[in-house]
Amino acid sequence: MTEQAFSARLTSRSIRSFVIRNGRLTKAQAAAIDTLLPRYGIEYCEDQLLDFSAIFTQENPVWMEIGFGNGDALIDMASRYPNTNFIGVEVHEPGVGQALMGIETLSLQNVRIIQHDAIEILQHMIPASALQRVLLFFPDPWRKKRHFKRRIVQKDFVELVADKLESGGVLHCATDWQDYAQWMLDKISTCERLENQNKTGGYSSRPEWRTRTRFEQRGERLGHTVSDLLYTRI
Repeated sequence: MTEQAFSARLTSRSIRSFVIRNGRLTKAQAAAIDTLLPRYGIEYCEDQLLDFSAIFTQENPVWMEIGFGNGDALIDMASRYPNTNFIGVEVHEPGVGQALMGIETLSLQNVRIIQHDAIEILQHMIPASALQRVLLFFPDPWRKKRHFKRRIVQKDFVELVADKLESGGVLHCATDWQDYAQWMLDKISTCERLENQNKTGGYSSRPEWRTRTRFEQRGERLGHTVSDLLYTRI
């Protein structure tokens, strides 16, 4: 699918948390999309709820990572936790292609990719209380004040995630931009169905299972403080 054709599918919402950038798609990534996406991908289909037991052929918990970049964390988690199923969501073709190559190299059977807008996927394809974890690692911080409306973490997004988490499920966000960390803290704390795992109301320590991403390592080299926020669905 061309970038122009993919962009044309994303016109129903006026404000989005991403833009389709002209990233360089390598021959290997393009080949992976052509040959592997039919095997490991799920086509976006409005108002068709996913049946995870049919997709994965086993009744394991499902984690959803939104905006997986090149798939480093997604693939690492899937390889370390074979008894957990993973849905990876990404809109950028180079990242999708790179992740597909990693999935194929490790012969991972517990990962599926959806190349579409995460909010529309949550709205139209994810059943209520179906996810054990929703992971949002280092999303675009949209640093200019006039762009704050593009940040994915907004009140409506948080309420939507709460709808899709099972009781005891976890929303886990991480960012290396301190003002966005505070923004996340403020927005998520408005949801009465989500309880901060830090009983003092602040940030949490990075769990051992969360892979350190390339974005995180770059931020640390620049002297940024990394903040993790973990909230439990009550």
